[in-house]
Amino acid sequence: MPNSNRDRAHSTTGTGGPGSSGEPLKHQTDIARAAALIADPSRARILKCLADGRALPANALAGEAGIGAATASAHLAKLVEGALLTVEQRGRHRFYRLAGPDVSAALECLALIAPPLAITSLKQSNRAHALHRGRSCYDHLAGRLGVAIMRGLLERNILTGHDGIHRPGEAVRDRPASYGHDAQYRLTRAGHTALAELGIDTDRLPPRRPAIRYCVDWSEHQHHLAGGLGAVLTARLFALDWVRWGRSPRVVHVTDKGIDGLERTLGVALTHDSNPAVPATAPPVPRTGPSPERSR
Repeated sequence: MPNSNRDRAHSTTGTGGPGSSGEPLKHQTDIARAAALIADPSRARILKCLADGRALPANALAGEAGIGAATASAHLAKLVEGALLTVEQRGRHRFYRLAGPDVSAALECLALIAPPLAITSLKQSNRAHALHRGRSCYDHLAGRLGVAIMRGLLERNILTGHDGIHRPGEAVRDRPASYGHDAQYRLTRAGHTALAELGIDTDRLPPRRPAIRYCVDWSEHQHHLAGGLGAVLTARLFALDWVRWGRSPRVVHVTDKGIDGLERTLGVALTHDSNPAVPATAPPVPRTGPSPERSR
């Protein structure tokens, strides 16, 4: 029996979670109640604002949703009661966050069937492009940045098991904006060493979640790293000041230090506007799927 994160980290766990197929819905599941909570535009904006996994106070969420403090308080109470949010007390302030990655994944899946919001301003256009370049997917990185990091992990033989490309015609259970199940990624022994040099102890990954998991990135139609390793790697990149939060929710930018560090450690080539350079050998990226404004 495996008794360490090193044992768990050698393979992908592909069961459960949003986006899995072939499993019947439980009759006891009250989908209508959850849908009704998300259906309110103000509550939907609050949920999207929290989709990066951070905890925010009520006043910040009210500002993002464009509503008053009293209205925001009422909406937050309903979301907490409906188990979509959790709340924690920090001194005199209450901070709210998504109840877990399943809530974030559900929002991503809804984005696939939701009509796109019209982009009517330069600000919205800039934000849409920024989300494509780099964004958070709950507690890990997505967009071109997340996909480029995944490619670097594969090319440096830190991970093995798949080439990281989503091919809709060959996919069995994988769908965009969902956890993947078709590929079986493994962390190599060389990968343990490489990550240790980056300051990541693979024996101390979060014990109550799959060590290695991936999502099918909805904007790039390629895989990005999720699971315990994805979360720890993302946290490490923030700690090194290689990436920073942007001004808009979920937007992530790469610093100049990060451009150098990611190329040195993972072979990830980034331009100075934080756009991962796509190698000439990379397959064309399908442009189907939701626009950034659908799910952000």
